[in-house]
Amino acid sequence: MGLDVLVTGATGFIGARLAVALDEAGHDVRAMTRRPESYEGPGTAVFGDVGDPASLEQALTGIDAAYYLVHSLEHGDFEERDAAAARAFGKAAAQCGVRQIVYLGGLGSETQALSPHLRSRRAVEGLLGDGGVPVTVLRAAVVIGHGGISWEITRQLVDHLPAMIAPKWVRTRTQPIALPDVIRYLVGVLDNPEAIGRVFEVGGPDVLRYTDMMKRVAVIQNKRLLPVFTVPLLTPRLSSRWLQFITDVDLQTARTLIDSMSTEVVVTDASIYDVVPGPTLSYDEAVTLALAERSERSERSE
Repeated sequence: MGLDVLVTGATGFIGARLAVALDEAGHDVRAMTRRPESYEGPGTAVFGDVGDPASLEQALTGIDAAYYLVHSLEHGDFEERDAAAARAFGKAAAQCGVRQIVYLGGLGSETQALSPHLRSRRAVEGLLGDGGVPVTVLRAAVVIGHGGISWEITRQLVDHLPAMIAPKWVRTRTQPIALPDVIRYLVGVLDNPEAIGRVFEVGGPDVLRYTDMMKRVAVIQNKRLLPVFTVPLLTPRLSSRWLQFITDVDLQTARTLIDSMSTEVVVTDASIYDVVPGPTLSYDEAVTLALAERSERSERSE
């Protein structure tokens, strides 16, 4: 029997795909958005804004489980905004009798000095559960799929620069994961007794440096990418402006993400495979799917 499930951020990169997958799995989807009149996905659209606690009761009433997929990266005070929103959402979920919250956070070792972005993601994990609702956390690094900000940065760098002088963070190791695998894990932990109240690390089979990722994207697209030369003294502020000049990512989001790109993020706990078994797509497979979807959408819009 399907559950009544709320998806926050239902029009976003992850949320839009998740809503479809949950609907196909037989669940009744309630899509929370600040513009329900323009929602075109499956399920029922409902107004809700995590920055407006008074709007959350209506969105959460009658819900069995809720996915929390929102953030405030576009704002300079995102840490404070995200903390207040998570606290309000967790409290409202508890008052409405929600049995599980599922949150997609960020990878990063507890022994590292986390960036403000990753530190905020980690804080949200705890704040969501302060009201008493069990939280299932999936921690991921770069999600490879059409429309994802981190993926778009990689794709656009390859498209625009046959050779580049880049910040030193391009040498950082990360463990990307394909969008379909993230969706499969998000659906798989729903109402799963083995997943309630637990934290899982998720990633694909490849651990790569950002330079390796760009080189492989170039090969897949039959593009020539000359050697990447790093500049150790390129500060995060200058690095974000460099990124803004080359890509269409807004300055504040670019600056926040770059701070995180200096942190190595790889999976150290593979327990998710025991709860949601199955192989994950390789980086090359994920890139091929993302490029194919971009091409398909471009053709439809012409």
